[in-house]
Amino acid sequence: MGRPTPSSSQNSLTVHDNRTGKSIEIVIEDNSIPATSFKALSAALEKGEREENETGKGLRVSDKGFLNTAVMRSEITYIDGDAGVLRYRGYPIEELALHSSHLETAYLLIYGSLPSSSQLKVWESEVMHHSVVHADAEQFFRSFRYDAHPMAILTSAFAYLGSYYSEANPSLQGQTLFTKGNPESLAVMDRQIYRLIGKATTLAAMAYRVRQGRSFVTPPTGLSYTGSFLYQMDHLGEENYKPNPILEKALDVLFLLHADHELNASATTVLQTASSLVDPYSAIAAGCASLYGPLHGGANEAVIRMLISIGSPANVPAFIEAVKKREKILSGFGHRVYKTSDPRSFIVRKTADEVFKITGKDELLETAMALHEAAMKDEYFIKRKLAPNVDFWSGLIYRAMGFPLDFFPVLFAVPRVVGWLAHWRQMMLQPGGVKIWRPRQIYVGASKREYVPVERRIPEEGSRKTPSQISHSGISKRTMLATFKGAKL
Repeated sequence: MGRPTPSSSQNSLTVHDNRTGKSIEIVIEDNSIPATSFKALSAALEKGEREENETGKGLRVSDKGFLNTAVMRSEITYIDGDAGVLRYRGYPIEELALHSSHLETAYLLIYGSLPSSSQLKVWESEVMHHSVVHADAEQFFRSFRYDAHPMAILTSAFAYLGSYYSEANPSLQGQTLFTKGNPESLAVMDRQIYRLIGKATTLAAMAYRVRQGRSFVTPPTGLSYTGSFLYQMDHLGEENYKPNPILEKALDVLFLLHADHELNASATTVLQTASSLVDPYSAIAAGCASLYGPLHGGANEAVIRMLISIGSPANVPAFIEAVKKREKILSGFGHRVYKTSDPRSFIVRKTADEVFKITGKDELLETAMALHEAAMKDEYFIKRKLAPNVDFWSGLIYRAMGFPLDFFPVLFAVPRVVGWLAHWRQMMLQPGGVKIWRPRQIYVGASKREYVPVERRIPEEGSRKTPSQISHSGISKRTMLATFKGAKL
């Protein structure tokens, strides 16, 4: 680093390259600098240095896991991890959870402001009107095995949904379909937003019922977003059936809390996919697949499995010691962003109390309380700022409400569709248009090699350098030949 010269702007960064003696000044804007500025710092190859290092093409910025990389400017969600702050469009999450609803907050996230009474009425009506799916969807859902994971079904269903709407496909309608920003383009965009939010609960409910061997339920009229969702999952032909209003409200609060969380893994996946200007259904399906992973959407499921494995409050001290020795994994504590407490966890804890009044206390609650109390008093966890996050309590609520463990990620994905769409819409309408996301790599592989004929090659050894040999003992040679003969690979 060099010192700024007197002529340098105070709102800039001066970088000195010790290899060449060259200095560059980079303007700081919104507390950030463009990574492409470092391309100006090129150097000749040192003796013995590999040409693949490409030092003559400028420096590259390495950031594994995107720990300090900003890929866009956003007006949607603000997080201060050190202070434990989460705001949607400037509104504290605590106020929204207390006064708002999931669909009202969805409007806020996507369009930037809280709706008026008339705007909210139209918005809710449009979303609920678009909750019905084509009759052919029944056949699609019935094609899955009875034991298929609901996230695999839901991910496929979002992609399948896009096949119905050719008017929403930029590959068919032109690549500026969603980026023009004129009234016609915005209307097409809004229609897909209505469809994706409206049908998200329907697809999720169908994924639930197909595994129960039950017939599907047409979305009802006159119920709230989460009320309709619970109705579609649980209605068994009763007259005048309505979900419990307290459970309906609890699920609405949980949906609101999970609606967005800035550029997390799944939101980034949606935007990475959308940057190719693919249709929004394919982009949402990609986000759903990303959320499916255990490091993301499966966290609250992991909490329940952890609590089951602990067994009882009496076993908590031994579990705590095993975590310290890295013999056990602690789920539901700490967060990639929050360095203090997760602000959503306090709201979920209060919601849990309301749910338990209806369902009765879950048998795991005492274990969860004991673990929470022990961890909050232990210096090991205090020093590492490992406080309970939203997943710690939400899993207990879902379990108390009777949801299967493997359905928990679905209950994360359905409300997160709102956040994904908010970021997608913002990207499509950003000034300067959409650039495809194409990160660079640091190549550390082999230098140029000459092709060696097969009879002269020396076999590579090692489990990572050779494929595993899979046993086909249950398949006859004749069957294998019949299966693969003439196959197009």
